[in-house]
Amino acid sequence: MDLTERQRMILGLVIREYIQNPVPVASKVLVEKYPLGISPATARNELAVLEERGYLTHPHTSAGRVPTEKGYRYFVEYLMQQVELPLEERLTIRHQFYQVHAEMDQMMRLSAAVLAQQTRSAALVTPPRAPQSLYKHLELISLRETVALLILVLQGGLVKQQVLTLDAPYTQDQLSAIAGRLNHLYSGVTVDQVRPDVLAADSLEARVARIVHDIMSQEDRQMSQGIYRDGLSYILEAPEFHEVRSLRQVVDLLERGMFFEEMLAEVMERGGVQVIIGGEGRWDELSDCSVVMARYGGESRVGGALGVVGPTRMPYAHAISVVRYVAELMGDLMYEWYGY
Repeated sequence: MDLTERQRMILGLVIREYIQNPVPVASKVLVEKYPLGISPATARNELAVLEERGYLTHPHTSAGRVPTEKGYRYFVEYLMQQVELPLEERLTIRHQFYQVHAEMDQMMRLSAAVLAQQTRSAALVTPPRAPQSLYKHLELISLRETVALLILVLQGGLVKQQVLTLDAPYTQDQLSAIAGRLNHLYSGVTVDQVRPDVLAADSLEARVARIVHDIMSQEDRQMSQGIYRDGLSYILEAPEFHEVRSLRQVVDLLERGMFFEEMLAEVMERGGVQVIIGGEGRWDELSDCSVVMARYGGESRVGGALGVVGPTRMPYAHAISVVRYVAELMGDLMYEWYGY
């Protein structure tokens, strides 16, 4: 908080002006448009101070200023007013969600589309999953005397299958008995609680438990699999990405989604709405972008993450209110429809 009240006011006005119209903001515009009660010379001095402290910069060919990443961050944390999404928009979004008839795939696709349309940004949504994989049910199906199919169901409905070659012939009754004992032992547990070492080392039960442990561990590592995307066309419209190299970089970023994995892990852990501006020194590929993300679903329940990606010149207050509302709505609907 190294700025005076007037400097904070001027910084907020510059950022709001630039978000509305991506043209460098000059002192003359501020003095003529807003009742600041100061001269253009005083406004120029304050803009110079803000630039010196890293909140603004200016193109070489212009006398006006544009925000820096530091400026946007200060704006989001100290100057931006939290706003609730207007009632009409909330009702429209809610009505759209209630048209999907509780089908998960449709809900994921709709959430990405709604986020993109409401924010005019690219949207990314992950399917729901437990904070950690939770064991729900196991089946062992005999295919031949020495071949069985392992079917593992995790909380949230994820089903994994693996064919096992057995060391000796097993009947279906024997396989069902093994599955029943493991279901009794592991129902509702996390991967850390799947303990193959407590079983007889050379038993089929121990072998199956090791496979279950490996599957659950892999699922916990693959948090960004199956990302739903929408709104790439809005990125194409942004003047920041009209240059071919910048456009190619952000399109590649959205298609690969690799950056999303680390962010997703943080959002799932912290909760709330997270705002990443310009990569913040951690993700170079996001240098021209901002991301607004949130977790949906309760902290102890199955859930996922959703967010929007756009230029750093993003209408943050609106984007945050949309992301927050869609996340809350999806969490409520998942609990209402699926019980988690």
